[in-house]
Amino acid sequence: EHEGFAPFDPRSPLATLLRRSMLLPSLLRRAHLPRPCHPPRCHLSRLLDRYGFVPPASLTPTAKEISHGTGAGADQKRRTKKPPYRPPSSLDRGDRPASHSDLPFDFRFSYTESSPDAKPIGLREPKYSPFGPGRLDRPWTGLCAPAVDTTLRSVDAEDPAPAAEKDLEEARRRERERVLGEPLTPAERSFLVDKCQKNRTKRQINLGRDGLTHNMLNDIHNHWKHGEGVRVKCLGVPTVDMQNVCRELEDKTGGLIIHRHGGLLILYRGRHYHPKKRPVIPLMLWKPAEPIYPRLIKTTIEGLTVQETKEMRKKGLHAPVLTKLAKNGYYANLVPMVRDGFLADELVRIDCKGLPKSDYRKIGVKLRDLVPCILVSFDKEQIIVWRGKDHDESIQDNLHNAFPSFLQLESAAVKNENVEQEEASSESVAGKNEHGEKEETSSDCSSDEWSEISSSDDVPDDK
Repeated sequence: EHEGFAPFDPRSPLATLLRRSMLLPSLLRRAHLPRPCHPPRCHLSRLLDRYGFVPPASLTPTAKEISHGTGAGADQKRRTKKPPYRPPSSLDRGDRPASHSDLPFDFRFSYTESSPDAKPIGLREPKYSPFGPGRLDRPWTGLCAPAVDTTLRSVDAEDPAPAAEKDLEEARRRERERVLGEPLTPAERSFLVDKCQKNRTKRQINLGRDGLTHNMLNDIHNHWKHGEGVRVKCLGVPTVDMQNVCRELEDKTGGLIIHRHGGLLILYRGRHYHPKKRPVIPLMLWKPAEPIYPRLIKTTIEGLTVQETKEMRKKGLHAPVLTKLAKNGYYANLVPMVRDGFLADELVRIDCKGLPKSDYRKIGVKLRDLVPCILVSFDKEQIIVWRGKDHDESIQDNLHNAFPSFLQLESAAVKNENVEQEEASSESVAGKNEHGEKEETSSDCSSDEWSEISSSDDVPDDK
């Protein structure tokens, strides 16, 4: 830019020489430095060859480490994986042995809705025990877990099952009598009934469409830990045969029904019941699949032709309705109603609209066995039954006498209690006359108790 000098051209050879002379020290410095030894790996980048970056020694594995495979990558490969989390399962018993129960009856899912006499024609699933694998020392036959091993050891030997079952029945009877002890007095009975009412306690066992299930036995014993009696409320299909419900409750639990009002039962545990000596009741983990039974509705009714069967089914759909069943209702009066209906007509129709299909089919089976009658159809949510060709009114009268209605049973129970109260009151009056004033106070107390008993007879239903 000074006067007398030419302007500088960056593209001139002089400019090029100057630039190269300025880069010469860095080139010489790189020539004297040792080149880094990189591991022969194909996945490494080639940027290190183009730039003068030298990694630290900690990041550059030596040739010895590469040959023996003791680098950080090898440690990660050799490290074992942590096993995934496995939540605890009730099926995994570890080394614990199978539980043993001394209850002298076969374990079934439902004791009121299944009959040992009804033989199925097949099973819907393999014989998986609902108690879980290895949790019970009884085999599962697909229907029950029998208390007696029914396997024949020899073809020539006699079947030991009937004798063993008789021994179990006798042992069960003796144990039940021992636990129950002396019968309750009327005052004790009325006290327990009043104590188990809905306004006094909320403890209750609900017995529904499945009937008395196996796990329900454990619930009853749990309630007996806190009180001498437990309230059982029965609704739905099992109430068609309340006698069977009461019988199975007393038989399987070992208790005693001291009060019954409609579907409401009070189950007493016994005088000598000890909660710590209760029987071992293994629990079912799931509901087993129901077996396959023969068809309820045949193509032709026995004794009729195909055409007569079709006409009877059409006639049954147009027959007057005997009653309409409510869902989860109380059906104890259904059997006497059907018997009375057969006195007026050979076909009886029961309206079951709104009920599940399985419910009214089970009700039909109970009517077939209890009335007895012949099932005609379940079409259009209706139960149609026929009294049969060999119907005899005298047989129906005998059945009425053999199986009285619920109202007759209740009135008979009230009469028995009134007779006991009169006898006890007369005895107390006689004792008062003999022993003077000291016995007078006791007789007054007893008369108060009898008044409480008479007032507790009319216990309102907790519907």
